[in-house]
Amino acid sequence: MAVMKRMTRKSIEALPSDHYWAVPRAPLPLDGGNGHAEVFPGAHCVSDGKWVAFYRGGEEVWACNALYAVARFDLVPITADRSPTVD
Repeated sequence: MAVMKRMTRKSIEALPSDHYWAVPRAPLPLDGGNGHAEVFPGAHCVSDGKWVAFYRGGEEVWACNALYAVARFDLVPITADRSPTVD
């Protein structure tokens, strides 16, 4: 009789409240139209700890929950001395 191994999940924490520069990671084959095209090659985003809104040219172009953002985007905090080059 086969014994099933216990699978573990990597713990992911929601994106903390702050401003970030987001770059989408490579999409999964089944992702389809997931909104990442609006964010590519990078976009300013704002997290409230639960929801993340992505902005290009000062207008919101896409949004997702803060857990999805951490899992699917590379995120760098934006500070006063380090601002993004593309928006």
